[in-house]
Amino acid sequence: MDMDKHGWGRAAMRMTNLIRTISYVGSSVSVRTRYLLHRSRMLVRGYNRLLLLLLSFVAVCLHAAEWPEWRGPTQQGHAIISGAPQTWSAETNITWKTTVPGRGWSSPVIEGKEIWMTTAIEAPAKPEDIARRLKVNTGDQPLTLVEGIELRAVCVDLVSGKLLQNVLLLSEREPQWVHELNSYASPSPVIEDGRLYCHFGTFGTACVDTKAGRVVWTNDTLHVFHDNGPGSSPVLWKGLLIFHLDGTDQQYLVALDKKTGKVVWKTNRSGQMDPAGPLKKSYTTPILLKVNGTEELISPAASWLYSYDPATGRELWKVSYGVLGFSISPRTVVGHGMIYLSTCFPRAEMLAVRYEGLPQPQIAWRYGKGVPNMSSPLLVGEELYFVNDGGILTCLDAKTGNEHYRERLGGNFSSSPTLADGRIYFSNQEGATYVVKPGKSFEVLAKNELPGKIFASLAVADRAFFLRTDTSLYRIEQK
Repeated sequence: MDMDKHGWGRAAMRMTNLIRTISYVGSSVSVRTRYLLHRSRMLVRGYNRLLLLLLSFVAVCLHAAEWPEWRGPTQQGHAIISGAPQTWSAETNITWKTTVPGRGWSSPVIEGKEIWMTTAIEAPAKPEDIARRLKVNTGDQPLTLVEGIELRAVCVDLVSGKLLQNVLLLSEREPQWVHELNSYASPSPVIEDGRLYCHFGTFGTACVDTKAGRVVWTNDTLHVFHDNGPGSSPVLWKGLLIFHLDGTDQQYLVALDKKTGKVVWKTNRSGQMDPAGPLKKSYTTPILLKVNGTEELISPAASWLYSYDPATGRELWKVSYGVLGFSISPRTVVGHGMIYLSTCFPRAEMLAVRYEGLPQPQIAWRYGKGVPNMSSPLLVGEELYFVNDGGILTCLDAKTGNEHYRERLGGNFSSSPTLADGRIYFSNQEGATYVVKPGKSFEVLAKNELPGKIFASLAVADRAFFLRTDTSLYRIEQK
């Protein structure tokens, strides 16, 4: 029987009134009848409590953003969807394609009928200015230098693909250079209750009123030298917006008041690192996790995995990787009482750090072949999947670290995989998305190609995928 919340409420009221009426004439009824009346009252009270809980749950679900941050509502790359598309091309299963202005690798976030991304409008630098600025560069990486940037938030209508908003947030002349594989708008925003929170590393942070399309606040007071540009995305915890700033010169994390943008706490990294500045940098994003019943902020950085109290920034514990690890980009995943992370450069290892039931977390196992520097791992049941920068897909037993398979997909990978409708989706920089069947044996179900390059990860809502390339945003769904 279908009934809305008002219908259920009226039914409960009628039952309550009936019991009250029978109770009023109850002086002439039997003891057994009175007992049944008492049980009925208890049933109605329990029903009303259950009804309130269900309505509260529905209200929360309807109010929450469909895809609030990079890797979705669980922070783990899992999407709840049925009827997801398995195949597509530039001509098939594409509902719309919208050109996104500027350049940026941030992944889309979705609330209601709005899709938001960040982007950078770049003013090219003159060759003589590039030569002048590179005189202080001590590295050997291929870099992008520009004369100036405008950092913006853009909004696209989920149904039609129409560009709705293009909001200027911050600007900077002669900004730090970025690696040619990076962009000035690579950190993904977070959306909650009509507020979009955009972070651009050392270039600043901004909050947007998504309904009005106006900037609520900005904070451009927190700086580091990234060396390769910004990469860490922010997270929300209660009234705080939290993010990493792990540069070559300073390494710390910060919490801002999400209503005002003012600093609430700031905590420096405490672990001993290599004295060389470039070996101290990191670009990863924290996650929130309940550890032994207490909510903690799990925060990888160069050479160490940290845990902090998200309310105060107080360090709770840290675990050394046991090897040099820096320039960390993949986001950690959790399960089976363990935290899974890549140590990245110079030689990446996948670590499983057991935390459940231990006074001090410790490394349970490590694996050292074909581990990614950019793409995040994905945990599905008892299997851990990851694809390295060169396209080698690995599946491990998540509990033991034993290898199930290592197979080549092909291409170069930066974006992180997504589990949707019982399938795993891996997108490479060349515009191809491989669809892989979960399990201990390797099986590719489809290879789907689009024009352009893919650095952003999938967003999922409304029985559709939203995939950003270097020029466009696509709505992909089964026709």
